[in-house]
Amino acid sequence: QVQLVESGGGLVQPGGSLSVSCAASGGTFSNYVMAWFRQAPGKEREFVATISRSGSATYYADSVKGRFAISRDDAKNTAYLQMNTLKPEDTAVYYCAAGDYQSTRSPYDALRYTYWGQGTQVTVSS
Repeated sequence: QVQLVESGGGLVQPGGSLSVSCAASGGTFSNYVMAWFRQAPGKEREFVATISRSGSATYYADSVKGRFAISRDDAKNTAYLQMNTLKPEDTAVYYCAAGDYQSTRSPYDALRYTYWGQGTQVTVSS
């Protein structure tokens, strides 16, 4: 029903900033809860941030709280993740996810999300 495409990944120095985008098509963007997850080699996929349909509520993993900001622009069918004060441990493939607004699962649970993008690599290194 919906396709997601991430973009904006790349290499950035520690302490720097980077913004990644998630363009959605094939569905009604405003109907979906949006989220970002990340996965480093050899590690489990972990929750990063999520935003409600209206954009009025956001939640962040403790590891990124105060440094990252999730947002959405329904007119552009796009979700964003602004990453500031980046650390080497932020290095991972970042995935965009979309879920139906009704769910019995936690917004931190990857199984709550039905649609996933292909991922974009973010590398933090000097």
